[in-house]
Amino acid sequence: MMAKSDIPMIPYLKKGEFKLKEQNQLFCGENTEVLSGMPDNLVDLIYIDPPFFSQRNYELIWGDEAEIRSFEDRWDGGIQVYIDWMRDRILHLHRVLKPTGSIYLHCDWHASHYLKVMLDEIFGPRNFLNEIIWHYTGGGRSKTTFSRKHDTIFLYSKSDSHTFNTDAIRVPYKDTSGYAKTGIVAKSGKRYMPNPEGTLMDDVWDIPIINPMAKERTGYPTQKPEKLLERIIKASSNEGDIILDAFCGCGTALVVAQKLNRRWLGIDISPSAIVLVSSRLGKIEALGPGIEISGLPGTMRELQRMTPYDFQYWAINRMLGAPSPRKSGDMGIDGLSCLNNYPIQVKQNSAGRNVVDNFAQALRRHYQNSKRPVAGFIVALDFTKGAKEEVVRTRNKDKIYIELINIEDVLTGKFNTTQKIVDDDDQTTILSTTQKVNMRKV
Repeated sequence: MMAKSDIPMIPYLKKGEFKLKEQNQLFCGENTEVLSGMPDNLVDLIYIDPPFFSQRNYELIWGDEAEIRSFEDRWDGGIQVYIDWMRDRILHLHRVLKPTGSIYLHCDWHASHYLKVMLDEIFGPRNFLNEIIWHYTGGGRSKTTFSRKHDTIFLYSKSDSHTFNTDAIRVPYKDTSGYAKTGIVAKSGKRYMPNPEGTLMDDVWDIPIINPMAKERTGYPTQKPEKLLERIIKASSNEGDIILDAFCGCGTALVVAQKLNRRWLGIDISPSAIVLVSSRLGKIEALGPGIEISGLPGTMRELQRMTPYDFQYWAINRMLGAPSPRKSGDMGIDGLSCLNNYPIQVKQNSAGRNVVDNFAQALRRHYQNSKRPVAGFIVALDFTKGAKEEVVRTRNKDKIYIELINIEDVLTGKFNTTQKIVDDDDQTTILSTTQKVNMRKV
């Protein structure tokens, strides 16, 4: 298995430049832009779990990735704006789907009826196959209505000839089934016995939501269980087929496709999501030459277009650090460096004297019960003269050791975490780690 730092990286995908390769491919970017570069009739199966028009604003915490950002599912302008936004994407997905392919669109009660009409318009009513009900339990119960405990998954084909593997998704007969025990005898006298692999699936699926303690749980607010995606992928694809998830989020569809020996293409607009997906794939030894990632920031201009939390998450991961598990109330510390766990603060713009002074206060709080040297890193676009002077003052007067890191040096790999901050009085090494930033680090 190759390390994450060995994953091949390529620039942002440009329209019309997509080429299907032997590697599985992960794209960071707007899915319409990525899809527009793909040829017709490319993929065998599409699964999408787009925003649900729920008008919610999720606070997102990503498990051991320890990252928080705002996960928005809000739509100004109402349902028609949402449906028009979805239609643009479904038209692209219809075009790249093979004639023998199928698409599963995962949604809920907020917009399912509108989406069904739109899917009929694009795929045609004849190619509607199923309205699958994913039933689950857990959470609160309503006292004024029947509790809403299901999602809807629409299944459409592109033609009359589509892949569907019934035997691959059989389930055990119920314990109360007489047929499962003795079979049945027809009027003709012929006896029909149960299939040893189980009964055929219907369109109501009872699959539990992810247990809070489950190993597969990432903390992503809309994460779906692997068992759900396993059933979908087994039913509508074969080994070696190409699976596409254009809203891949935390990557469940891609992880399951990898485990089932399918090829896959994943798209998400969030750099943090792409990092999370690559981490999950790394845990099942799917990285290295078997995956290519494109669209992650490669220039300063691209970095400046990122959201503050995506930028923060990118910078700390690029330094091989661990982001803070808190979005607010983090005491001015955005993450910790590798190995020695020195605090890191990230600024997307220029940092002045006040930034250094505030970070020094944060370091005092962080180390108040520790005998370790008070030290940390500030990463920013650039630093004013006042910021540099304040670093010298806090070192000489207060014995607080702060290293200023230019974000361009992190981007290009010039920043080396083996660099040391040394106490000028006794030549003691204060800041030192043993890893170098790799330019291809996700």
